[in-house]
Amino acid sequence: MKKFLKILLRIVGVLLLMGLIGFGILFAIYNEPIPEGKSGPAADALAEKMLKAVNNEAYKNTRHIEWSFLDGTHRYHWDKENGKVQVRWDNYEVNLNLNNPSKSEVLENGAVVIDDSKTDLVTTAVNYFNNDSFWLVAPFKVLDKGTERSIVTLADSSEALLVKYSSGGTTPGDTYLWKLLPNGFPQSYQMWVKVIPIGGLEASWDDWKIMESGVALPATHRIGSITMDMGVVKAYN
Repeated sequence: MKKFLKILLRIVGVLLLMGLIGFGILFAIYNEPIPEGKSGPAADALAEKMLKAVNNEAYKNTRHIEWSFLDGTHRYHWDKENGKVQVRWDNYEVNLNLNNPSKSEVLENGAVVIDDSKTDLVTTAVNYFNNDSFWLVAPFKVLDKGTERSIVTLADSSEALLVKYSSGGTTPGDTYLWKLLPNGFPQSYQMWVKVIPIGGLEASWDDWKIMESGVALPATHRIGSITMDMGVVKAYN
């Protein structure tokens, strides 16, 4: 038995070492520092150009948005006008009040939750919503309160928009570098975020569709060989 345990520990140690080596290689290949940008009116103008390209006016006037995330694991119906969103995952449903989360309703298997777990479930729903909605509507948040914008000139001489979130959301301090088409339409962004240890990973913004309300929203993203599906995306009034 002792011999078996020694062999098992040795195997686990080798696997851990291989994992660390693999991460080190990926880190060395892909990790990038946040680029230096130039802030000012030109950066704000580029942000406005991006907003126009995705029809920000239609987004502001859109009342309902529906989508899913993580292969349908998280499901959402967002009533933007009333500041409420239905968040569903596993056996839980949280009718989230974004303006006053403490007034949210939590259900487990259809039964209302009133015990101490309610607060934790509301916090989980808020975190899910902040993350998963960002993957859908991030282009419309480049002028949000607490954002800092600057222009970065890329190797091909094109201009990219660097946006830092100094406040708001679940992880303030996250930074994104938007790469745009000549008309301002977003193609992808590089990320420097707390939840990903490798800085500068790039995610595409793909399969854009014009919604019933007129706003443009993406259906998928790609990070390397991984595709992230936003489910059946709807936006309407």
